[in-house]
Amino acid sequence: MEKRKVLLSVQDLHVKFRVRGRQLHAIRGISLDFYEGESVAIVGESGSGKSVFTKTFAGLLEANGAICQGSILFYDDKPVDLSKLHKPRQWQQLRGGRIATVFQDPMTSLNPVLTIGKQITSVIQKHQDCSPTQARARALEMMEKVGISQPEKRFDDYPFQYSGGMRQRIVIAIALSCQPRILICDEPTTALDVTIQAQILKLLKELQKEFGYTIVFITHDLGVVANIADRVAVLYAGQIVELGTAEEIFYDPRHPYTWALLSSLPQLARGNTRLYSISGTPPSLYNRISGDPFAPRNPYCLKIDRVQEPPLFQVSDTHFAKTWLLDPRAPKVEKPELIRDLHQKLLREYGIEGA
Repeated sequence: MEKRKVLLSVQDLHVKFRVRGRQLHAIRGISLDFYEGESVAIVGESGSGKSVFTKTFAGLLEANGAICQGSILFYDDKPVDLSKLHKPRQWQQLRGGRIATVFQDPMTSLNPVLTIGKQITSVIQKHQDCSPTQARARALEMMEKVGISQPEKRFDDYPFQYSGGMRQRIVIAIALSCQPRILICDEPTTALDVTIQAQILKLLKELQKEFGYTIVFITHDLGVVANIADRVAVLYAGQIVELGTAEEIFYDPRHPYTWALLSSLPQLARGNTRLYSISGTPPSLYNRISGDPFAPRNPYCLKIDRVQEPPLFQVSDTHFAKTWLLDPRAPKVEKPELIRDLHQKLLREYGIEGA
């Protein structure tokens, strides 16, 4: 990973929203580098800041939200600090052209009164200097690449004539039509059934090999993470609480919140046992948080968690966790029994005994 070129560097990012006369501190000091050609999954509960964090990469924050501190350096032809771009015209060439987004619901991403072909070609013509004929040829090529059979016949169809999985393929085709450097996928498989979900994930990985883009994948589904991610960033209350490779996060997690997320995997439920759930609720981001934000829900909470925020401890060259349990002075705590030997448990769940 260290040999790869940094494509996007986020440093000490803070984002606040003005809501009914109060300030909500949604992102609280995130720093994270993204490398060329890698896949990074951003995981966490609803409200943890996943979507807000990645919206800052494409200038898609709501009108009442703003970056109040930090930088987002995008190393394209020349470095650009995305946190300094405030006007729509400043984003015109970047958004869609260099940084593209695939949203959760393809039906709301597509215009129901425009043909599929028109929606793809309009994006190509906006970001590339080409004729309508060239744009059509490029659109047909992209439709074929994302698995739309007989694209010439489907070119003039409307979104309602496509299935959910086909609509999501078209959204991916639009996003990739100008060969962006970064593809942000905001839970793009949530609205799809399991079979189609697997097809979309496979498609994203295959196209990544061909085009070399970096994937930033937002999800709450850890099963999706295992299928697509090189690295995983676990978010809680607007902060990264654990960061590591997919293998480190799944098989050597260090933060109690990550333990809780993994324990909630439906695949770990057995017989008549109840599925594990995390007690309590996340803290209000309207208020100043003292200590570790996960402390009230943490069964392994130490006294210091209530009064002092932990630093980000380094576990390995690629693995970091924000918990006092990693302090050399802390008592030794083992991860829950439920997620020990997680690798073998998941292999058995999928019928791959002895692998």
